[in-house]
Amino acid sequence: MKINRSTYYLVLIFLLFFNSFYAQKEKPTNVIFYLSDDQDLLDYGIYGNPKVETSNADLLATQGIKFSNFYTGQAICAPSRSQIFTGMYPVKNGCMANHIGVKPNIKSITSLLKESGYEVVLAGKSHVKPNKVFDWTHYFPKVNNRYLPLEKIDDYLKNVNKPFCLIIASDYPHGPFPKTSNYSKQDIYKLPYDPSYVGNHKPGYYQNIQDDNDQLGKVLEMVDKHGHDENSMFIYASDHGLSGKWSLQEQGIRLPFIVRWPGKIKPNTTSEALLTLVDVLPTILEVSKTKIPREIDGKSFVKSLNGDDKQINEYIYGVATRQNIRECKIFPSRMVRGKRFKLIRNFNSIEVVNSNLGDNLIINEFAKIGAESFPNVPYEELYDLEKDPYQKVNLIKNIKYKKIRNRLSIALENWMKSQEDFLLEDPISILKPTLHPLDKNSKWNKVPQNLTGKLKNEDYVKLHY
Repeated sequence: MKINRSTYYLVLIFLLFFNSFYAQKEKPTNVIFYLSDDQDLLDYGIYGNPKVETSNADLLATQGIKFSNFYTGQAICAPSRSQIFTGMYPVKNGCMANHIGVKPNIKSITSLLKESGYEVVLAGKSHVKPNKVFDWTHYFPKVNNRYLPLEKIDDYLKNVNKPFCLIIASDYPHGPFPKTSNYSKQDIYKLPYDPSYVGNHKPGYYQNIQDDNDQLGKVLEMVDKHGHDENSMFIYASDHGLSGKWSLQEQGIRLPFIVRWPGKIKPNTTSEALLTLVDVLPTILEVSKTKIPREIDGKSFVKSLNGDDKQINEYIYGVATRQNIRECKIFPSRMVRGKRFKLIRNFNSIEVVNSNLGDNLIINEFAKIGAESFPNVPYEELYDLEKDPYQKVNLIKNIKYKKIRNRLSIALENWMKSQEDFLLEDPISILKPTLHPLDKNSKWNKVPQNLTGKLKNEDYVKLHY
């Protein structure tokens, strides 16, 4: 059959249009993740604080979706970041205390996304190791050990020609806090879980929040300027809260979490889905069409981003340790939270410390010091977060909640087994320090003379590092 010239050109134009449309439709989605450091959920305008300058995070929420029940599994810097980058809770990935690296055989966000042709870039604060596991395509360190490398980020966004995942990890509002700022104590919003307390650091902390808001604004301008706004999922979060740092209190583990994804996420929406930082990696993997490994703990919440209100997790979990931090003590805790109720177990509480003691007299003494440092913290805590969001009323002794306590207890114990948690063998396990030894004096830690320098290598629990 003979085709005339005009028909030929019409077919050709159609094919070119179809190919162009298909290529545009299949273009890989980029991921940009802005992570602030040590900022409480209630220190954002969009989460109810009218006195703090977070206009750029607030703007993102109007352009995308805000999550109200997003958690970290541990309220401290390195463990939070390790959850994001491995999709595993802290004990399982190995980073269950600050300044400790993950297990060396883990596949992280870098290796997984590289398999799908992505560049995986970290700009700013690292605080994760080893480099063998976190093998970034590019790493742009902080400027003057404090500020985001904005020029490097701008240059990268201008010139990148591959699909990319860009992690921008701010050092703010983490201390040090400036002594002079735009704020006074009278400007500070009184938090509902501690309304009578306004720390001396708060004006400087607010100033750091404002400075970080400025950095976020500059990043968003770069993203738009270089044409990455329409084809990028932009995530904003904090790694944990400052007020509840090191603990399992809501103000430490409940996070701000906002996602903008034009054309995919309905603007100015809110989700009540119960999620945690281990869910971030599988979500990024699904978005990038990368296979999700079976061994990770997290679950993709792409459906939640698209407006599906079905719960992703029946339970989420948390860990806490007071070891390898400045005022180090033996006081480990674990947590499980369902849709409404939350159970915390403090394994070396004053109530149970005597049953934890063994044959090693030195370890026994450190265990007693740990328990006595938190004399008012019971072995178990149970909270109804619907009625009591700031954990003021412990229901553990109320017989009315016995079945709820038992159900959460079974879930927690099963999870600890799945994590191969060393506390199941020894509740007063001593972690080998990388920075803050239990038995050494420092400006933060005072050790009785008879215990100074008395811990030996064989006293530490055998772990991967």
